[in-house]
Amino acid sequence: MQYVKPKRVGELLPKFFRDPAIVAKIAEASLPEVWAQVVGEQTARYTTEVSFRRGIMTVHISASVVRYEMFMQRSALRDKINAASRMPIVRELIIK
Repeated sequence: MQYVKPKRVGELLPKFFRDPAIVAKIAEASLPEVWAQVVGEQTARYTTEVSFRRGIMTVHISASVVRYEMFMQRSALRDKINAASRMPIVRELIIK
């Protein structure tokens, strides 16, 4: 068995966070915060649930007027979310 010199965590983390799969998962995890940032505090109050699966972001909004307004702007919102995430992770935005 060959001896491998131990490495410090500080040496390993930069390499770990350059992995595209890890970067994408971190971006996915931050989508609820990105949503609130993109739509603003007022609209974010009406958001009851934000989920993401396989490139599809689903947002549930409790107020019908706000839901309709977000529905009409969903392609622009998708572009803003992708820009704020610094990577195109949202292929489709569903407003419910």
